[in-house]
Amino acid sequence: MSSLFDPIQAGHLKLANRIVMAPLTRNRSPEAVPRDITATYYAQRASAGLLITEATAISQQGQGYADVPGLYGSEQLDAWKRVTDAVHAEGGKIVVQLWHVGRVSHNELQPDGGQPVAPSAITAKTKTVLFRDGIPTYIQTSEPRALDASELPGIVHTYAAAARNAVETAGFDGVEVHAANGYLLDQFLKTGSNQRSDDYGGSIENRARLLLEAMRAVVDAVGGGRTGIRISPVTPANDVHDENPQPLFEYVVKQLAALDLAYIHVVEGATGGPRELEDRPFDYEALKAAYRRAGGKGAWMVNNGYDKPLAEEALKEGDDLVAFGKPFISNPDLVRRLREGAPLNPWDKNTFYGGGAKGYIDYPALG
Repeated sequence: MSSLFDPIQAGHLKLANRIVMAPLTRNRSPEAVPRDITATYYAQRASAGLLITEATAISQQGQGYADVPGLYGSEQLDAWKRVTDAVHAEGGKIVVQLWHVGRVSHNELQPDGGQPVAPSAITAKTKTVLFRDGIPTYIQTSEPRALDASELPGIVHTYAAAARNAVETAGFDGVEVHAANGYLLDQFLKTGSNQRSDDYGGSIENRARLLLEAMRAVVDAVGGGRTGIRISPVTPANDVHDENPQPLFEYVVKQLAALDLAYIHVVEGATGGPRELEDRPFDYEALKAAYRRAGGKGAWMVNNGYDKPLAEEALKEGDDLVAFGKPFISNPDLVRRLREGAPLNPWDKNTFYGGGAKGYIDYPALG
């Protein structure tokens, strides 16, 4: 049986162990530019088999929260290159999560103060984070406008351009397309947020169209072996739901199987919450089986509320990688602590979002 500490090949990514640092938004990139402490933060955690960065906007239109990083300007790319260099100097592997938030945004964050965009003009019953007098403050998202079909090829192109810039300029080992948690691609997938009547709405095939177009474009840009995807079939995050998620996501993974991806990253249950939802049952083993039957060879990554015993059980059941979130915030040496059975530092949730070094790069390692 595989151990959490065994190496694994995920596409072109040769990983030292099966422990992944999940993407964790930290709101410490003013003007969407990562700072020097960001390089320190990720380098401290480079013993993970794979680091997935915080979600990073592919365009200003894709921005949804204050002080989150971007991947669409030269200053941003230069800053990320310092991050990847620091991680590689520690022997780590790092991919960037490509993000377009869609309707989960605010006019203040959009180009020229415009409306956020969405599959349909339905306001998300959720909040975003803006800074008021230097304090992160939760604000209701703005009313979006529905994207015209003529705009969608441009968004697909932006995903591909961001991926290419990430790998060729910023030095990332690969990219992860964020298609989870109620953001743009997830909004198109799910019936609660997609009420279109054109080729991007209605049937499962139509609702999955934009996601699959974006994935094919990213794979064309950087290769399937450097590309992963994150999905969350039943999370209620950011006011999303689908009336019948099992056939929807089984269709999606069957289509993804042909792209020879590095990995499929699955959030089980409610993101950051219960792993099982009574009103939203879902068979994750059937999802994985559908992907494998379709010829999918990418590593299968699981996420949400994992500790060491649960992670070891997942590997026994045939999963390949396990993503850990908040424990990595307060334990830069989480891999060593899990290996040695050492106690974990508690995290300070008051420093999760915004701020500087405190609660970011000052958590102690063993010894």
